[in-house]
Amino acid sequence: MSPSQASCLPAQADFAASIKYLMARTFYVLFLLLSVALTGLAVYEFTQSLLEGESIVNGLIKTINIAVVSLAIFELGTGIGKEYAGGHDDNGDLYCAVRRSVTRFVAVVCIALVLEGLIMVIKYSQMELAGNLFYPVAIIAAAALLLLSLGGFLKLTAGSEYARS
Repeated sequence: MSPSQASCLPAQADFAASIKYLMARTFYVLFLLLSVALTGLAVYEFTQSLLEGESIVNGLIKTINIAVVSLAIFELGTGIGKEYAGGHDDNGDLYCAVRRSVTRFVAVVCIALVLEGLIMVIKYSQMELAGNLFYPVAIIAAAALLLLSLGGFLKLTAGSEYARS
């Protein structure tokens, strides 16, 4: 490599880091704005259901659905903001932070799936559509599998965390 080529490498690395930081910040802000918008939509849906005389249970079900999705998007945005745009170096702290972020995000997704499955069970029970109950059961089973997979991930990566300390 010539000296002029070698001097370009740090500039290219800085440029790549700048692009990474810019994209992470963009996604961070985008996900947080989407989360705020969905939270507003949840409040709107609840007030609309009350004003239209709809049952409180149906209004709460819609609100919970939207709020849980908003929480998952918020967690994803927060994780991106911390891990990619937070200015971390590639060291053991980043490893632990990514492991913690994955755990939080998957936990929120599991909660969202279980709530969605339970809400579908309630809805199908009220509509007397017992034949369609295999859909919410499949959603709850998928959430259980995802939770078991998260446990496996945490178990398999626990040794690596201690080795880095």
